[in-house]
Amino acid sequence: MRGAKSAKWVAGAIVVALAATACGGGDGGGDEGKGKGSGPAGYVSIDVGEPQKPLIPADTNESNGSYVIQALFTQLLDFDAKGEIVYTNAESVTTEDSKTWTVKLKKGWKFHNGEEVTSKSYIDAWNWYANIKNNQQNSFWFQDIKGYDDVHPEKGDPKAETMSGLKAVDDHTFTIELKYTMPYFNYKLGYTTWAPLPKVFHDDPKAFGQKPVGNGPYTFEKWDHKKLIQVKAWDDYQGPNKAKNKGVQFKAYTTLEAAYKDVVSGNLDMIRQVGPTDLPKYKSDLGDGAIEQPYAAIQTLTPAFYSKTFKDIDPKVLQGLSMAIDRETITKTVLNNTRTPAESFTPPGVKGNQNLDTDVFTYNPEKAKKLVKEGGGVPGNKFTVQYNTDGGHKEWVTAVCESIRNATGVDCVGDPKPDFATDLEARDNDQVKGMYRGGWVADYPVNANFMKELYHTTAEANNGRFSNKEIDKLMNEADKADSLEESVKAFQEVEKKLVDHMPAIPLWYYRINGGHGKNVDNVNVDFHGDLEVWAVTTK
Repeated sequence: MRGAKSAKWVAGAIVVALAATACGGGDGGGDEGKGKGSGPAGYVSIDVGEPQKPLIPADTNESNGSYVIQALFTQLLDFDAKGEIVYTNAESVTTEDSKTWTVKLKKGWKFHNGEEVTSKSYIDAWNWYANIKNNQQNSFWFQDIKGYDDVHPEKGDPKAETMSGLKAVDDHTFTIELKYTMPYFNYKLGYTTWAPLPKVFHDDPKAFGQKPVGNGPYTFEKWDHKKLIQVKAWDDYQGPNKAKNKGVQFKAYTTLEAAYKDVVSGNLDMIRQVGPTDLPKYKSDLGDGAIEQPYAAIQTLTPAFYSKTFKDIDPKVLQGLSMAIDRETITKTVLNNTRTPAESFTPPGVKGNQNLDTDVFTYNPEKAKKLVKEGGGVPGNKFTVQYNTDGGHKEWVTAVCESIRNATGVDCVGDPKPDFATDLEARDNDQVKGMYRGGWVADYPVNANFMKELYHTTAEANNGRFSNKEIDKLMNEADKADSLEESVKAFQEVEKKLVDHMPAIPLWYYRINGGHGKNVDNVNVDFHGDLEVWAVTTK
């Protein structure tokens, strides 16, 4: 999400970099808790902006929507802080050949409307998500399943309504047959897009997206668009992440600075990412409430390969632009030592992360200028970097552009969008004029997630529209390796090849630099870099 915890796009200079927020905060409604912010008593609040899409699991691949989806839905499995599998709705997910997988569900699980969660809940949901007629952003996540091409053809109407690879054995057991072996397929099931759906969804998907009924730790209460989404703890939840508070308010802000002020004043409990202007002082302001922790995410500059600027660009130009960026200085100054300069296309914390044997990510103004010239230069000698202004990106985008300009003479300017949703819509509709600020957080802790979901021709999150037949072929072969270890090694070889093509310019790895106020305790960070809202307790 982009996110993904979808493969999910990060909104802020955190998601992935500083988290994005949306529009000025809102009231909670209900009984007001004294000294506990503006929400109902026992509820906790966090800055999470307006989701880009309706609240449907397979149509959410950015961080704002993902936070809410994770509260309302639970899929088969998840990951602990180390990226290891933890079973949630599943009792087990097993395979003997990495091609046919057997899922056994825990009995007694229900949706918030009382309906039992069964094999059919998953199979019907996945078939609907995958069907091309339903236009789900994350439909490609189901492409490994046998029969996907029948419900999601490259052209025309679907030939079938269901994927032949999904079969129910009984109410709590079903099998997934893939088109080919994929030894890390079970890891992919940890992404929120694999969540089940109740029968009521199929009656009116559009209405459901505004008032979802899930099987997660919280039930939906209200959505005051661009202001607030409120969810309530569900007492009957059986998962390991049962809520320890009474509910959550996801509050939208126009700037990170506004959210930060509310945390300091006690009107907001948690902030996902502190903006650049407040980074120097947030540890002293928040004391024990300050959070600094690395997680599996990376920030990039991604060219729009369909644009006039970067169509048919020589990779040497992109390599040169990469070497023109003084990552060390920018992360130390503008980002106040809160990021780590990237040395690869994958972040630490995922299987297969490696330090690529290349100088392409090392600041070298002389070589940068030479490579740009050898590659024929940038058309018009100028390009733009699109970013969302609600995510704390302006400062570092300005610094990156200045570094490129000083090193190569190529002019670089920011192309600001008012919020993360607008930024994503421009990407989705091929309206990026030059490059965009890419930020990707792990959906699952395998290096494939930072390549297959971003740079394969068919990947939905490939918003730069990078396409290379050799890279596609190598990725497809890596998918079919005989073991997880062999697949990881094969993707490491793919990553080395990416340096020759530069589908993006890696900048730095994320660290969450957020925090919480004095009214809450037990604020922890999960593998994806999200604050675990379910574990937060009120004082």
